[in-house]
Amino acid sequence: MRVHLVDPAAFTPPYDRALAAALAGRGADVELWTSAFGYGDVPDAPGVRMREAFYRWAPGRGRRGARLAQHVPDMLRYARAARAADVVHFQWLPVQHLDGLLLPRVHPRLLTAHDVLPREPRPGQLAGQRRLYERMDAIVVHSEHGAARLRDELRLDPARIHVIPHGPLTDLTRQSDGAAPPPELRRGDGPVVLFFGLIRPYKGVDVLLDAWGRAERPPGARLWIAGMPRMPISIDAPDADAALRFVSGAELAGAFRAADLVVLPYREIDQSGVLYTALAFGKPLLLSAVGGFPEVAASGAAELVPPGDAAALADALSALLGDPAKLARMAAATASAAPSWDAIARRTLELYEALRA
Repeated sequence: MRVHLVDPAAFTPPYDRALAAALAGRGADVELWTSAFGYGDVPDAPGVRMREAFYRWAPGRGRRGARLAQHVPDMLRYARAARAADVVHFQWLPVQHLDGLLLPRVHPRLLTAHDVLPREPRPGQLAGQRRLYERMDAIVVHSEHGAARLRDELRLDPARIHVIPHGPLTDLTRQSDGAAPPPELRRGDGPVVLFFGLIRPYKGVDVLLDAWGRAERPPGARLWIAGMPRMPISIDAPDADAALRFVSGAELAGAFRAADLVVLPYREIDQSGVLYTALAFGKPLLLSAVGGFPEVAASGAAELVPPGDAAALADALSALLGDPAKLARMAAATASAAPSWDAIARRTLELYEALRA
């Protein structure tokens, strides 16, 4: 079976690589159609080929405009190439109101809804997202929560919605064992709590900083915040350090290896690549009870707190940092918190075959 995985914006490179390699491992002939920006090495698996067919140039300034100028001709060129595929599986389409009109006329075609619905939709974006979903033969989501949103909020046909869970993102675990955290992040004599990701309002960093100031912390405990800000932020909590910039893969691997607990205090989300990176490193998690997070917490690898509740988050931090044995039990549970990529590939190929039939 010739499968095209298509991610024009290189929105989910670690996921794309892992899925491509797993599908190839089960015998599929996989081509990964994407942009050169955002990707490292091609997946190390027979049958996976990278096609850098989107966004081949990007100036230092006006990058968004440059991408939009390339998007329509790139999609039209890809539509011709898609005729050679047995299945076209989109991982992300960045211009919803246009992309529904630019889809290749091949079937089956699928879309994985990594972000089920836009968080702050621009005028017409939600309607464009719905039209895009309706033009797919199937929509894949990573959680039952995401499936319910598509059914209840967009009124999509339930028969076209398929839940295939996310797998652990192991890219960073392949970095050298000697990789060091960002130099801005100081190590004390106690446990390390890590927050990583683009810093946006919905991710609740302000709640975490408030909670950290209230929590009863063991001597030497440190809070590490790493990632590029997309909002004004000031790190003024005690025993907290920040690397507010692009963090390299090696630095990030060092930070995850040093962490004793990973905290995602999001106000809203469906699923998170950071969560599945933490699972790949075997790190216990403290999560807000939003989106698909409770489905992961059911494995025992994570504790849940109400979103936006700094007092509850402080209590949970105090309890977990004061109980190393519980953290060890949660770390052990990470091995079963997400399915293997082989299991994900098997379910994905079964869906492809059902759609082709």
